[in-house]
Amino acid sequence: MGSGRRVARVVFGATFVIAASAVSWQFVQDLLGLWDDPGEPKPPVGVRAWRFFSYFTTQSVLLVAITALTLLRRPDRDGRWWRVVRLDTLVGITITGLVHWFLLHPLDHFKGWLWVSDTLTHVVVPIVAVAAWLVFGPRQRVSPRVVLAGLIWPLAWLGYTLLVGAITGWYPYFFLDVSQTGAGGVAIYSVAILLLWALVSAIFWLGDRLLPRQAPAP
Repeated sequence: MGSGRRVARVVFGATFVIAASAVSWQFVQDLLGLWDDPGEPKPPVGVRAWRFFSYFTTQSVLLVAITALTLLRRPDRDGRWWRVVRLDTLVGITITGLVHWFLLHPLDHFKGWLWVSDTLTHVVVPIVAVAAWLVFGPRQRVSPRVVLAGLIWPLAWLGYTLLVGAITGWYPYFFLDVSQTGAGGVAIYSVAILLLWALVSAIFWLGDRLLPRQAPAP
């Protein structure tokens, strides 16, 4: 095994550990009710778990952990649907970081371990995941067909979120809550999210074509 491949496996292994630790830590905190606002109703454990895994952030971090684990085993991993999942991982975690920083971070007032957990999930994981791709790829994996197939997940998540919200009244994010933002506001945010998805996908597609296929051995 070449030295570059060994280093890549170490980096992807570290990415897996960071992402898996972040999502596990937040899940435990959520089950314990540490994120609850004072005075709000306490949902049952099953509802808490369902809501936790309904968050786009949770799904994005899980994808980071899963794809990093596959790359730990095989840094040059490839496959028809793996390409789609890998692109969705990179785009999803990038948007997670951007949306959190510009929309949600100004509203957060977490302290102590909650701040550490929030920062690990929304800042550290996106940076580590994208940095690992920039250095170690693998690249030459994105095509127009992959970009189009990559839209399945965000469209499905958005449709699921709006449908469940209309039925239960619970939305994972305030900007998708019709009662807070209004139908017009939700429509604008939804279109903006999809446009942002298309833009970030195009950036990764361009980087996939222009950056070296593999990182040079150290």
